Parts: sequence; structure tokens; C-alpha cells
Amino acid sequence: MENNSINVLILGSGGREHAIAWKIKQSRFLNKLFVAPGNSGTSNIATNIDIKISNYNSIKTIILENKINVLIIGPEDPLVDGLHNMCKNDKEIEHVIIIGPKKEGAMLEGSKYFAKKFMQQNQIPTAKYKKFEAQNINPAKSYLKTMSPPYVIKLDGLAAGKGVFICEHIKEANSVLDDLAINSKFGKAGETIVIEEFLKGIEMSVFILTNGSSYKILPVAKDYKRIGENDTGLNTGGMGAVSPVPFMN
Repeated sequence: MENNSINVLILGSGGREHAIAWKIKQSRFLNKLFVAPGNSGTSNIATNIDIKISNYNSIKTIILENKINVLIIGPEDPLVDGLHNMCKNDKEIEHVIIIGPKKEGAMLEGSKYFAKKFMQQNQIPTAKYKKFEAQNINPAKSYLKTMSPPYVIKLDGLAAGKGVFICEHIKEANSVLDDLAINSKFGKAGETIVIEEFLKGIEMSVFILTNGSSYKILPVAKDYKRIGENDTGLNTGGMGAVSPVPFMN
């Protein structure tokens, strides 16, 4: 591999994509770096291209026009929608190296229920849970009565990091269920609901890159999601993250 030989396209517009772009910019193998649509931070280190990342034809055009060798897909939505599969099934761009799972692998992120079933089937420890449909919320309310607080209510689908509710009281939990059933503000993501037992502890994220036969473990990250001071309030898409985690041994 020659120095300055690789053109990279990163899809996304958040802090995650900025961090990835910042690190890739340091590579001696990099020729040109593009981020679509990017943000003000990425514009300082890469070329931003303003497109909708749900538009496959726009992505394909960028890949062809800029002779892209590596495509990094940041957000979950295009992965769950099968962007990796579409690129690999397209003769014109099938040669591009893609970082991000195919649709089948992305189901682990795209469906909480699928992920829970997967963990059970493969003996991966996970909290007890049960699945319910939002259009028939009464069985979910009955299930809450069999549990001890806090109550964990999750939307099955993608909700930009805002699909988890941790409720201290059953009245609050019932109110969340009513809101999901009546208002449908999360659309398709909220049609199916997963209720879990609460596990006390510190949440960590461990990232692994794999090609299916070998793998690389990346540093552990600690995500801070709740909007209020001292880890209180509703979940957000992320109020910041720290990596490596200083207290992780």
C-alpha cells in the first residue's frame, strides 16, 4: 500500500463522525477525506458534501466521482436500511471497503427484541425481559405489577438514543406506556416495546472491529446520556463520552 493512496468517505454529521475523521486525517495512507453531510468541525479537516444519507444514488455518485476506496458508515439508520448490502450488490462500487455491518448484523442495533433473543440463544448474560405491542398496552401494564422498581421501558426500534425510559415509580412507567400507545411520537420505532428488569451498575461500551474471521478490540468508552446533572432525567442521543475510561480495569 502506497503512502497518500486512499480516498475515504465518512457518512454522518455528529461528534462520532468528527472524531473518526480527526483520527483518519492523521494516517499516512490518506489521500483525500470526505464527510457527508458532515458538520462545522469536520469542515476544518475534510471536504463536507451536503447530501441526505438516505439517498443511495447520491452516495454512489460521490464514491464514483471521488474514487472512494473506503466508506465508513457512522449512523445506525443507513446500516439498518441495508446500505452496506446495496453497495456490495452494485457492480460499479462493489470494490469499496465498507466499515459498518450488513443489514443482518445491524439488526442487533435496529431491534432491541432481536438483540435480546440473540443474547438468549447464545447464552450471553442479559436482563430478563418481555415484548409487548403498543397498540395493546394493558398486558404491559400487568407485567409491570410483577416487577420491582426501577422499571426499564425500551422502544424496539431506532430512536436516536432517546428510546429508553428508566422509571422510579409504577405510575411514571404507566404514564410512559400510555404516551407510547396514544401519541405514537416515535413512529414505527415505538410499535413494539421491550420491558426489562433494571440492572444496577456502570454502563460501558466495548467496540470491536471484525471482518468475520479476525478482530480488533478498541478502547472502552463511557457514554453519558441523561440530560440532568448527576445522571438524572431523560436519555438523550448522548451528552458526551469519555474514552479510554480512567476507572476501567
